[in-house]
This record gives sequence, C-alpha cells and structure tokens, in this order.
Amino acid sequence: MSVLDTFSLKGKVALVTGATYGIGFAIAAAYGEAGAKIVFNGHNEQRLAAAEEEYKKLGIEAKGYLCDVTDEEQVTAMVQKINEEVGVIDILVNNAGIIKRIPMCEMSAAEFRQVIDVDLNAPFIVSKAVIPGMIEKGHGKIINICSMMSELGRETVSAYAAAKGGLKMLTKNICSEYGGQNIQCNGIGPGYIATPQTAPLREPQADGSRHPFDQFICAKTPANRWGETEDLVGPAVFLASDASNFVNGQVLYVDGGILAYIGKQP
Repeated sequence: MSVLDTFSLKGKVALVTGATYGIGFAIAAAYGEAGAKIVFNGHNEQRLAAAEEEYKKLGIEAKGYLCDVTDEEQVTAMVQKINEEVGVIDILVNNAGIIKRIPMCEMSAAEFRQVIDVDLNAPFIVSKAVIPGMIEKGHGKIINICSMMSELGRETVSAYAAAKGGLKMLTKNICSEYGGQNIQCNGIGPGYIATPQTAPLREPQADGSRHPFDQFICAKTPANRWGETEDLVGPAVFLASDASNFVNGQVLYVDGGILAYIGKQP
C-alpha cells in the first residue's frame, strides 16, 4: 500500500454527529472527498434537509438522521438504521456540542448539566452504540472533538471546560478498553475557529475597531489568526485513516500554537 493510499477512506462508513454546519460539516465533507460514505445527525428536520443539499452541491452523498444524541434509545435506533441502510460504522466523530458562556456563580445546575449532557454524555452514548459493530468488523476509529478547554480554564466556561476535560479522559479510556480490538480513539482539540458559533466574538465594534476578544486571541496565538474549519480536515482525515493505526488515546491540538505559547511581555 502506498503512503497516499493509507489516507484513503474509500468504502468506509463515517458518522459525524452534529455535521449540519461548521466544524462537523467540514470534517464530514472531507471524509466524503476521501471516499467515505457520510451519515450525520441533527435534531431539526429542516436543517438536516438543508445540510443534505449542501453536501450534494459538493458532490458528496450524505444521509441525515433525526436524532438527539443525548437520548440513548434514539441513538441506539439511529445506529441500527445506519447499519441496515448504509452499513456498519467504521468511523465515528463525536462533534455535536454546545457552550454556555455564563459566570459560574450565575449558572444554574440545570444549565451546567445540559452542557455536560451534550458535550460529554452524548459522546459516551454514541461511542457505546457503535463500538460493538466495530469489534465485529475488526477495526474502528473514534475521534472526539475536544478543545483547548480540555487543558485550560477560562472565565464563564466552567461547564464547557469540565465537559471537554472529561472528554479527553473518555478518549484515553476508550483507547485503554478497546485498543486490543483494533479500535483507535483519539481527540482533536481545535483552537479558536472561525465558525458561526464564534462569530459574535469576531464582530467589529460600533466604532469599526476589532472586538477585544478577537484582538486577545490573535495576540495569544503564534499563528496570529483564528483557525478556519479547513485547518481541521487534514488532522481529521489522518485520525480516521489507516495512517494512524498505531496512534491511540491522544489529543491532537490544532490551535495555531496557542497552548505552546506563554504570550508576549506587556
């Protein structure tokens, strides 16, 4: 097998959760370009249909499933349908996630639980549903979308940081439990990526100046810019392909160097 062939996803079935837009859409589209059959979920029928059309415009056949990934019964039913309609899942990307930027002492326990439910419990539920099929096939790739907040804290994101820190450790534990069944579970830790979710942090001020957070992030990042969703697709394809068969339990941070940088002296 040639080096380039090890990166091929031809014939693989890839489930990318929450891939109706943003990071998930970019990763799923890259997998489709690499030859995979794409399936994804969402909790809004109109958004699912719109996403299917967007994939089609790119020449990629992708099938959407209506499913709340925090609901174990719905996830079990979705995975069964995918197995029957498309094929047993080879690649899972746990991408679906939310963030609530609320100071900790102003955040309710219910709001905290909601973030944990989507960002940590859901990856557990979906992984648990697909692992038996991967064991039966003799291989599998699970990629968890972690975060710099898997390593760092910051004001107003206590629930998100707790969930992403937990997701890093779930990644290591899936590796520990199922590495012997030829299942590789790794994470991708995006830096600050220009997506609709982060758009409010990049909007110009009324006077035309840059948003203070935009200035802060660029100053803290050696690359001196926000990441683009395209920056994540190469690492995502690598971790889904045979090129990473001996990489397991790791988190690959795609952050422009921010975690390696102490910052400039004032």
